[in-house]
Order: sequence, then C-alpha cells, then structure tokens
Amino acid sequence: MTEIHKFGSVNPITCHAWNKDRNQIAFSPNNQEVEIHKRTGNDWKLLDTLNQHDLRVMGIDWAPTTNRIVTCASDRNAYVWSQEKDGKWKPTLVLLRINRAATCVKWSPNENKFAVGSGARLISICYFESENDWWVSKHIKKPIRSTVTTLDWHPNNVLLAAGSADFKVRVFSAYIKDIEKTPEPTPWGNKMPLGQVMAEYVNSSAGGGWVHCVSFSADGSKVCWVSHDSSINVADPSKGNTFIKLKTEFLPFLNCTWISTKAIVAAGHSCVPVIYNLTESGQLVFGGKLDTSQKKESGGLSAMKMFHSLDKQARTEMSDTNIDSIHQNAITCLCIYNGTKGKATKISTSGLDGQLVIWDINSLERSIQGLKIQ
Repeated sequence: MTEIHKFGSVNPITCHAWNKDRNQIAFSPNNQEVEIHKRTGNDWKLLDTLNQHDLRVMGIDWAPTTNRIVTCASDRNAYVWSQEKDGKWKPTLVLLRINRAATCVKWSPNENKFAVGSGARLISICYFESENDWWVSKHIKKPIRSTVTTLDWHPNNVLLAAGSADFKVRVFSAYIKDIEKTPEPTPWGNKMPLGQVMAEYVNSSAGGGWVHCVSFSADGSKVCWVSHDSSINVADPSKGNTFIKLKTEFLPFLNCTWISTKAIVAAGHSCVPVIYNLTESGQLVFGGKLDTSQKKESGGLSAMKMFHSLDKQARTEMSDTNIDSIHQNAITCLCIYNGTKGKATKISTSGLDGQLVIWDINSLERSIQGLKIQ
C-alpha cells in the first residue's frame, strides 16, 4: 500500500529525515527552516521549527541511536541539534571552515562523526572534541575539482563515497585517529590515512554528467551512483577502475539507494521511483516502476483538449496539468523507511510538489505485474 502525505503547504520539500521509530520527520520546506512533525495515525502535528540557518537548508540527517539531528545550508554553516528534556531542540554550531555553500551532510554509521560536502571543493569530516566541548572539522581537499554534491558512508565507519560536479565518484578514507581505532583492511584498500583516495571513477565517458547521488551496498563491497546523463552505475573494487554503466530512458535521477544485495531504487526528474537489478552476469537490468498511476481521461486526446480550450477560452483545464504519477514534480529526496539497505521493505520519497510518499515495496512487487526485485 502506498501512503501519500501532505503538510498543509505547497512549498517544495528539499530534503527529509526520519527518527529511529519513524513517527517523527524532519524536513525543510525549501527555505532556511527545518520543521519537525510527529505522526499520529494519518495526521501530522508540528512539534518544533529549527530556524538557526540564514539561507536555504541543503541537507538533513537524523542519527537513530544518539537522537541528534545535523543540518547544513547555503549559509556555509552546519548545526548539530540535541533534544532537551522539554522536547525542544538545542543547536550547536559546527566549525566547518568553508567559504562556499554546504551542499550535503551524512552521519557516520557509529554516529561519532559526520561528513559535510560543499561548493568549496572539499569535504569536512566533523567530530566532537570533548576537551573544548565543541564540534571541529578536518578537510579532505585533493583531488576534488568541483562542488561535492553527495556523500555516503561505508559500513566500517571509515570509508566515504563522494560524488561531485567534476563528473567523478571517489572513495576516500575519513579516518580520524583521535576518536577511533585503526581500521581493518577492506577490498577498497588496506592503508587508510585521512584523505587517502581509495578509488576514483570517471563518469565522463559517453557524454557523462555531474553526479547526483552515491550509495554503498549493505556490505560495502559495491558503490552505485546516478548522474545527470540519465545513467545508473555500479562499481566493484575487485574489478579496478571499470564499472557498470546503464543509460536509461528516464530523465536524470537525483537519488538512489540499495534495497537488497542486488536491487537499487532510483528516483528523480521523472517523478517515479524505478527499480534496477544487478544480475549474476554483472549487468544492470530494468526491474520496473513502483508507481503505476494512470491519468483518467474523459475522452479524446489530452493535447487536443488543451489546444481546444486555449483556442475557445484562453485557458487550460486543471486536469491537463497533472502527470501520470503520484508525485507531480521531481523527487528530491529518497530514504529507507523500514528495514536496511540490505533488506528494505518500505521507502519514502519527497519532492518539489510538497508531497511525502511512503512506498511498500513488498506489496507493490506482489500487485504490479512485471515488477521484479532481486
């Protein structure tokens, strides 16, 4: 069953994040604020508004175990929000030391640090320094040559995948020796000093495009990404710098994540979440759409009706502006709602239409003919 939720406004939703119990959501209505709503049945109640940022919020992440929210914005700042006993959220400023907008933020799996991407062509790895009682950052700069657009952590809490507008995906070491022990060897490499480039993939072949989203698989053995050339890609470190690339028929995807060991869901400008499966032979194949909504026509061609209406009355009917999907504009954020990357049963999407949609993957696989998820 697919759930559709609206929050009483028509503002686009830039990004959203859930708490551990999935009964509260934090999202930004495309401005400098973050709203926290609590769900009771099908109703939502506004609990708090986080309003420390001066410019548009670009990223939100909610740590499930420590129950801390981190936000970043175009004002070049990041805040860690902790909940007080009265339920209100207290901000702590993070010293990012950047001179351009912060574009994305992500907690590490152990929640002892987080990464912030920016237009300053660097990544800030932020951690809490107990001696001074503040959040500080260390920078990963080289060889990034453009805006960092997306980040995702490896399950080992050390490796970090980053996509950027220079058409490249890189896997860095984000090891902070002050707060963690020496990491174990991985297929991505053995030595992991901070800033070490473990892998680099150039997305410029056959047209290319800037990278919109990256995602490690559940076991960290692979990384997938989507880019502005309408492609979806998967890389395996055991195969060197080569990677699987599939040019799709859809408009560019803005988000992607693994929902099983061999299935990826992607969504973006086409307004519909799409499943892709990784076969045993190492190929990406189309699995189907999660959304099979169909617009009901009262008769005749929609385009013909629109032009007839324009000619006779200089206006169009409202029904002719709707598209054949639940989301009526680009999907800007995609999160796992129930389960984990290796075994997700529900996902949530939000978009420029101001809607939040929760998709039940298992029920949709049973009800949609032709939908296949490996």
